[in-house]
Amino acid sequence: MKSVFRKDQHIVAFLNSLIIEKGLSKNTIQSYESDIYQLYQWNISKNKKRITEIKKIDTSQYISYLFSQNLKSASVNRKISSLKTFFNFLLKKKLINANPFADQIMPKKPISLPKSISEDDVVKLLDAPKPDSLIGLRDKAMLELLYASGVRISELVNIKFSDLDLERNIIKVFGKGSKERLVPFGEDAAQCISAYIDERKKNKDIASIKYIFLNNRGSKISRHAFWHRLKEYCLEIGLKRDISPHTLRHAFATHLLNRGADLRSVQVLLGHSDLSTTQIYTHIAKQRLSELVKKHHPRG
Repeated sequence: MKSVFRKDQHIVAFLNSLIIEKGLSKNTIQSYESDIYQLYQWNISKNKKRITEIKKIDTSQYISYLFSQNLKSASVNRKISSLKTFFNFLLKKKLINANPFADQIMPKKPISLPKSISEDDVVKLLDAPKPDSLIGLRDKAMLELLYASGVRISELVNIKFSDLDLERNIIKVFGKGSKERLVPFGEDAAQCISAYIDERKKNKDIASIKYIFLNNRGSKISRHAFWHRLKEYCLEIGLKRDISPHTLRHAFATHLLNRGADLRSVQVLLGHSDLSTTQIYTHIAKQRLSELVKKHHPRG
């Protein structure tokens, strides 16, 4: 069935449009393909219809099926969003008369607050790497830059020397949808990056590699490899919480808001296209203020 699915000219045309017109990442396109394929499988097994023959009544049955698979509301919403985009493509191409998912109500999802860590725990984590080796200097620089800039780990590992400006302490990163943005960082991170680069220059075998952060084989470090390094440091310092590189991104946003930064500025720094995505952090900031009142106010 998968081979037949991948030969469907309408699906192929849609996926190609995501690459050519929208410039979406490989992972995002794979998510779209997976969401469409799941509908394709369900539709063939239940209705024996072509995908262009799906009607609104079918979409309600399909969403019920998704929930029967114990999927969370957030996952179902993402799939509905993918399918709306796909059927809008078919509609523009005049292959269907109406988008069957157009008026589909998105299931409500509970507010899921991003996991963050305290400023004290961040300091412990940033101090964990030992600066007596190239790997230690690299890990220290990566952790400092993650927390100082709030960039995604996927953005961090792809930074090239041409993206780094150590005179102005700015990096150029390419976020979701290949959107470019300039992100400032502090002096502590700049010093750590400089120390790592100076040590890296001593190895002539890797001097010409364009990516800044390399693994011990001289290739660009992967997200997965750095995640494992982070886990090791958390064990060393006794941080038992589920910490990931993304946790430092959350900490960056939360700590800025706790110290008085405005939401719009944080939105720009994080590279969020929609302010509502950033607003989730205000719940954390309010929660922090509530805790401070309870702890320090005489009538708290």
